[in-house]
Amino acid sequence: MVGRSPVAATQEQRTRLAQLASSHGRGEADRARAILLTLDGWTSARIGAAFGVREDVVRDWRSTFMREGVDGLASRTATGRPPVKAMAALSVADEILSAPVADRPNWTLPRLSSEIERRTGVAISKSRLSVVLRKKGSELPPSASHVERPSGRRRHCARRASARLAQSASEGWRHCAAARR
Repeated sequence: MVGRSPVAATQEQRTRLAQLASSHGRGEADRARAILLTLDGWTSARIGAAFGVREDVVRDWRSTFMREGVDGLASRTATGRPPVKAMAALSVADEILSAPVADRPNWTLPRLSSEIERRTGVAISKSRLSVVLRKKGSELPPSASHVERPSGRRRHCARRASARLAQSASEGWRHCAAARR
């Protein structure tokens, strides 16, 4: 049957998928949302457009769910060498950025990168440092001179959709982008 996926889920699996869909890990949350959308009757093409991935990626997620269940969609620890640069960067960044905002200098990525290299001897690029900080949820906090935008101002589809993401698996910034096309 073209367009219809054979994926089926029990009520318990749906509940676990909904929990995983609200995870902080973007990859596992996207995979769970894709399965929930599949269960709601969405096609691979439509899900792929909504999430910004190819149809075959969506089919891979579905086959993983059918083989391994909800646990197969969860993120796993990568095999291989430990991330030495990332661990060094996070140890120094956590120490530096844990000070109260009023008592610390304004840390930029280049300054933070230089300080990490000075303290640990491990060089890390600005772009890699940015990725490591975002991945670990340690985004650079705003400086004391940071000015917030007015709260009533419309920013971006992702901002508008963030409150709805927790309510429905079919909504999100990727869905908004696909819906505008």
